[in-house]
Amino acid sequence: MIQFDYSNALLGATGVSQKQIDGIVPQLESIATDLWERDLAEFHAGNPVSADRSPLDAAFLDLPERLLTEYDTRRNGSELDRIIKTARRIRESVDRVVVLGIGGSYMGARALMDSCAHPWHNELTRAERSGWPRMYFEGNNVDNDCCQSLLQLFSRDSQEVFNQGKWAIVVISKSGGTIETASALRVFLRQLENQFGASALSELVVPVTGTSGKLAELADAIGCLDRFDVPEGVGGRFSILSAVGLLPAAILGLNIVSLLRGAWMMNEHLRSVPRGENVVLNYVAVNQLMESLRGTAIRILSVWSKSLESAGLWYDQLLAESIGKQERGVMPLTVVNTRDLHSRAQQHQEGIRNKFINNLVVDTWRYDSLKIGERSGNEDQLNDLKDTTWPMLMSAAIQGTDQAYNSDGRPTATITLPSANEHAMGQLFQMLMLATVIEGRAMGINPYGQPGVELYKQNMKRILAT
Repeated sequence: MIQFDYSNALLGATGVSQKQIDGIVPQLESIATDLWERDLAEFHAGNPVSADRSPLDAAFLDLPERLLTEYDTRRNGSELDRIIKTARRIRESVDRVVVLGIGGSYMGARALMDSCAHPWHNELTRAERSGWPRMYFEGNNVDNDCCQSLLQLFSRDSQEVFNQGKWAIVVISKSGGTIETASALRVFLRQLENQFGASALSELVVPVTGTSGKLAELADAIGCLDRFDVPEGVGGRFSILSAVGLLPAAILGLNIVSLLRGAWMMNEHLRSVPRGENVVLNYVAVNQLMESLRGTAIRILSVWSKSLESAGLWYDQLLAESIGKQERGVMPLTVVNTRDLHSRAQQHQEGIRNKFINNLVVDTWRYDSLKIGERSGNEDQLNDLKDTTWPMLMSAAIQGTDQAYNSDGRPTATITLPSANEHAMGQLFQMLMLATVIEGRAMGINPYGQPGVELYKQNMKRILAT
């Protein structure tokens, strides 16, 4: 189970106290109870909600339970079964897949790939990947050269042995109207059709979209063999545990059932574990108190593994779009250590005291530990550390950094994952989504919807029209 240690945040005048945490947790517990008894009940009942509670995208709450219950009781034809079968069909057809999407339609899938797949997945041979396709991401920006380069890579079909170099598109967009993703789909469809013919599109394009809209109409026109819905009541940044994140994960060969079981476990944890031991409530309490009492307007997620950087960027979106409203809300920032200890850490150690750091640490590494080892010349003077492993180096860096911050009265807290696998990541994603909604409610902010993001889209369309 994920652990949350906030002992290094108990720093009195610059941190928080246990008494302050104990004082706010009952309110947060009441909000958490309301998530199921009010938010989720209102959503499933279809009851109208007040203007300040609209939109009410609460369906992510019990999504893991619903998907797993359907899969366990009615395996054949369940959504998870369909996702798994589509992933296997894609595996047998192509060696490369491009995922087109932006924001919540892309960041969750990227986080799952980086955290749970082989760190150099795309560089492995097909045999080393057990036949699972290479995966690339586009439609998340309008970078001409990056997109052109990927199109050129996909056009080198003569150098691809498997199935005449065929590749596939997974396009994720609820409406199909987001310009970045829609324009990327247009150019990748054109190349796919040029290479393999219009008749191949139905097999090689898999949409994840709404039941209506521009992308749904395009999917009908193409006659796509497989398509999946973006669930109603699940906002984009809360959609990682729907087909939006699950389909790309399954195409990579990841265990999506284990991912969902981890998320379900976190739901049960929130609902049943006492206040003092409740990871979600403690996380919200410490972070909210640091902002309200100490003015920490910047919330840093300091990830101690390269594989977790995309998970941090996913959380940046989740937090910014959910509570960055009404001229309030912290600014999220992800850093990767030990890399960023040689850049941003100077500001964190001696800069303005407006930051609170949550470490994200992996307890057990996936592969055998590297040792520094011995060298006869000892030019680098490291022979005294010859038996030191890289995990030992990382542990020393984590402890040393926290001690440095602590000695200057700069509070930190630590989330510890048992390992970076599907079950643990399912816990983490659900924990952070639950925590974000609870924090928004505690602040009196509706954590759903992102009206500020819509303004640039409207302006962009107006400018293009002229």
